[in-house]
Amino acid sequence: MHIACLDLEGVLVPEVWINVAERTGIDELKLTTRDISDYNELMDHRLAVMAKHGLTLSAIKKVIADMGPLPGAKEFLDWLRARWQVVILSDTFYDFADPLMDQLGRPTLFCHSLVVRDDMVVGYQLRQPNGKYEAVRAFQSLNFTTLSTGDSYNDTAMLNQADYGALFNPPANVIAEFPHLPVAHDYEELKEQFLAASEQLESGLQA
Repeated sequence: MHIACLDLEGVLVPEVWINVAERTGIDELKLTTRDISDYNELMDHRLAVMAKHGLTLSAIKKVIADMGPLPGAKEFLDWLRARWQVVILSDTFYDFADPLMDQLGRPTLFCHSLVVRDDMVVGYQLRQPNGKYEAVRAFQSLNFTTLSTGDSYNDTAMLNQADYGALFNPPANVIAEFPHLPVAHDYEELKEQFLAASEQLESGLQA
């Protein structure tokens, strides 16, 4: 039995922080895991910027509610779910993701939690460090084979651990640093890669 493990932002939905930066005019929030590999460093930067500009959680959630999934994402997700178990492994937060999950048909999501006081984001709680990688390891310990995809630095540990891992439409700097990982540039290409990997994995199990 396979489980498809997908990143959320950049794979199924637009980058939340880039959209927030564009809607609020706070360019300092445009940095993502495509730019900074250390997640804690990135989040500390975001917390400082939000505090500096008085950016509330309500304002952020309003931007997110208007974003919607990437074109074709819901159809791709439905295609996957018709074939395998699917889990979204994300470094976003439940407070942010909820309206997007509704638009995607409520797939299973593992992510983190925010610490909020008086509508201001003052901290965050990781489900566990390197959660995407640990989730894939846990699925494998239950004798699931794993197909995975993501677009950023914080996905590469998951992709390397999975039985099959592919980058999805990543930036050039990530491709350059992880040249051994296959790359899919759109959903059709990713479908083909997952199907081929599934067949190869099934053959290996039967050998």
